[in-house]
Amino acid sequence: MPDTFRALRLYKTDAGQETRFVDLTEADLGDGDVTVRVEYSTVNYKDGLALTGKAPVVRVWPMTPGIDFAGVVERSDSAAFSPGDRVVLNGWGLGETQQGGYAGKARVKAEWLVKLPDNISTADAMAIGTAGYTAMLCVLALEREGVTPEKGDVLVTGAAGGVGSVAIALLSKLGYRVVASSGRKNTEGAYLTGLGAAEIIDRAELAGPARPLGRERWAGVVDAVGSHTLANAISQTRYGGAVAACGLAQGMDLPGSVAPFILRGVTLAGIDSVMAPKDKREAAWTRLAHDLDLAKLAAMRLEATLDDVPRLAAAIVEGQVRGRVVVAVA
Repeated sequence: MPDTFRALRLYKTDAGQETRFVDLTEADLGDGDVTVRVEYSTVNYKDGLALTGKAPVVRVWPMTPGIDFAGVVERSDSAAFSPGDRVVLNGWGLGETQQGGYAGKARVKAEWLVKLPDNISTADAMAIGTAGYTAMLCVLALEREGVTPEKGDVLVTGAAGGVGSVAIALLSKLGYRVVASSGRKNTEGAYLTGLGAAEIIDRAELAGPARPLGRERWAGVVDAVGSHTLANAISQTRYGGAVAACGLAQGMDLPGSVAPFILRGVTLAGIDSVMAPKDKREAAWTRLAHDLDLAKLAAMRLEATLDDVPRLAAAIVEGQVRGRVVVAVA
């Protein structure tokens, strides 16, 4: 009998979507030239949507969800990787059109993988996860647009979530004064200041309809929320500032004005973490290895097993998960 490994699997039935824990073999894996023994995955907002069925994330059935993973190469037909290499994968349709990370093994294309820096373990890589890697892409975008610490405050929305938590830790270490927007200001204050936030504001300040031009407050913004929150952040960005937009927890709409763009020269930088080319991914992981305080990463980390994933998926969609979940897959 072929070797088996455990997986969480989604099935489409006449009664609707169904979640099962199953034993798979390598015959159940996707196409690719590298087989990875998955050690850790995580729970992102998109994973929550996929597992709860609250959005049409999954395109192929049955599907192993999990949009990222970290592990060790077992077999490779690519010259770029050898057995024993520690690797991370974020995005590329995992958990949507490609079999994902909630399984003991994965087979993927070599060009999707990034070798982990020496000082980042596979567990650390999933404490960072797609959310943290996205946060780094946001910081890189702000830097490209000339947002430097001396130019003023940087706003981080959805601050207690995965993207927000890592963005605060990164920006504070780089010398920025970070203002965190959170719906849990009273209960998450110590957590957010521990990550490096200098000030915390209630997300309600940004949640309503935006003025075409608000009072100039932010040199830069990392927004993981979208909709009215993003529109308010843009309207309050200072002349020549930049906004990195990477999320849509509040909505996909952008109910704002062009005024900040044409009267203040504000830049809106869209951040795509799913299909980002390899050079951007490698640059982001190199910077994470250098600029992320791993002690702060430990403070935002929640340990879990594969059995916990369905419960955590529902919780993250409801905004009840703080920081980063590390799922021990094995």
